[in-house]
Amino acid sequence: MRLALAEAAATVDSADVPVGAIVLDVDGTVIGRGHNEREQRHDPTAHAEVIAIREAAATKHDWQLPGCTLVVTLEPCVMCAGAILAARIPTVVFGAWDEKAGAAGSVYDVLRDRRLNHRAEVFGGVEAEASAALLLDFFQARRT
Repeated sequence: MRLALAEAAATVDSADVPVGAIVLDVDGTVIGRGHNEREQRHDPTAHAEVIAIREAAATKHDWQLPGCTLVVTLEPCVMCAGAILAARIPTVVFGAWDEKAGAAGSVYDVLRDRRLNHRAEVFGGVEAEASAALLLDFFQARRT
């Protein structure tokens, strides 16, 4: 999670919400990393998770990422949950809960929906305080 937090901190000089993500392979090696770049790229799909998954797939030369773990500082949204399932990532670890748009147990539970062809094991609340602090600081600075 500390690597994902470092990725989130990389947004400090941008207008992007500080969310960071990494993808680890079965051996624990980082094969993908990303942070939000929606504002920077003017791309609504440039979420940290999507960027990290794209990099991991390029590293593995395969769109399927079985045995991998996605670690992200904020609970994935519906779009990111879809990307996680499409990539066949079996394990997701996240920091702060997203009570407005979370899709890993708070608002929706897309990652564990038994109606879908793939599901992920989810571990939420890891380093939640540190993850939430980045977000709170970001939005507080925007309000002042």
